[in-house]
Amino acid sequence: MVANITVNAVAPGPTATDLFLKGKPQDLVDRMAKMAAARASRTAQRTSPTVVAFLAGPDAAWVNGQVLRVNGGII
Repeated sequence: MVANITVNAVAPGPTATDLFLKGKPQDLVDRMAKMAAARASRTAQRTSPTVVAFLAGPDAAWVNGQVLRVNGGII
């Protein structure tokens, strides 16, 4: 019997949300944004919908137990 259950996670990098920004000085936010190869912090709405859609779809049937980092290249 095949259960077709996969367990994966999406780990977004810093996102411009109230929770992330609250209490942080602007210079710290700017420095963190520059750490990413994309050179900008992303809004939560743009972070990873394509990755989530992929993982939820049939093309990801062989992707199991992975954490996909969607973080603009922050190492």
